[in-house]
Amino acid sequence: MATDPVDRIVAQWRAVRPDLETAPMATFGRLGRLHALASRSIDEVLGGHGLGVGEFDVLAALRRAGDDAEMTPTGLSRVLMLSPAGMTNRLDRLVAAGLVERRADPDDRRSSRVRLTGEGRAVVDAAVADHVANEARLLAVLTDTQRRALDGALRALLAQFPSETETG
Repeated sequence: MATDPVDRIVAQWRAVRPDLETAPMATFGRLGRLHALASRSIDEVLGGHGLGVGEFDVLAALRRAGDDAEMTPTGLSRVLMLSPAGMTNRLDRLVAAGLVERRADPDDRRSSRVRLTGEGRAVVDAAVADHVANEARLLAVLTDTQRRALDGALRALLAQFPSETETG
């Protein structure tokens, strides 16, 4: 099997610290490298639609909520695990771009409701199609069996973190 940069780093650690079990370091090193490299590809695809990952996440959350769905900024913050200030910044950019609109919440004068505009729906629908195709391309080096095994292993790792099981 070919070596990768992580193998070389782990070998260096083994040479200076043979007492350490470096297998976990190798796994997390590869996960980190994969995240960085895949993120570049994802950023490029979403950028082609005029979106950053943060803006895409907001549009996608609204789109997944259903046709003509509305959400409060607080609800979006919870779904995306983002601070209210961070959500306000994203919403301001999306409103300015004409992709979402805010309206006063009829049930709570202190809040607003957010929904996709027609243009926002068209943009997120096109972006998600390209995004999924890109992800499929990135995973194409794996067999279906390998991908299912990876999904299962990652699900098991994530399950140890309470926030992952609570937010579902």
